[in-house]
Amino acid sequence: MKTLHRLILLALLACGISGLNAADFRTVVIDAGHGGHDVGGQWGRVYEKHLALDTAVRLEKHLKRMGYRTVMTRRGDYFLTLPQRCQIANRYRNAIFVSVHFNYTWKQDVSGLETFYFNNEGQKIANHVQNRMIRYTRSVDRNEKFSRFYVIRNTKMPSILVEGGFVSNEAERNRMKSGRFREALARAIADGIQRYDRES
Repeated sequence: MKTLHRLILLALLACGISGLNAADFRTVVIDAGHGGHDVGGQWGRVYEKHLALDTAVRLEKHLKRMGYRTVMTRRGDYFLTLPQRCQIANRYRNAIFVSVHFNYTWKQDVSGLETFYFNNEGQKIANHVQNRMIRYTRSVDRNEKFSRFYVIRNTKMPSILVEGGFVSNEAERNRMKSGRFREALARAIADGIQRYDRES
């Protein structure tokens, strides 16, 4: 029986799917996208890397108040490769992974918030986080979506990647430049994570 259980667990890990249940995690790995020479989406002096780090720090504050342990992949303006981000996350058991980004496209009229996931458990987190982000910010809802982004595909835990609006959209860019908006976004992500935790 123990052998069968071990084989099932190995099969799940081989598929890149965590055997973690919603109630099992106490650690949230927070990944602020980009950094250093990788500025991410940019419009004038508005850089995604700065927006992502500020939102990630605010998110950490809220999660700590809720009683979660937090791990930041970066705390300053420096570059990390995608494999390095995953390596940091994969050191932790009983954890989930949240990568914070802001969007960009050459179509300046495109707007809205979206959350990406790779597996079933990630989809559950994405659903809660997306719902809370729209509720807190009253932004356009671009929904939660399946994706094969490297960091959510190669972390061995339930993972999501949040896009907090389009740097390329003037109205959203003006909002995300405000600390009040980034604070609302961080509170919404934390609230969504807590709701996911309580779901079970």
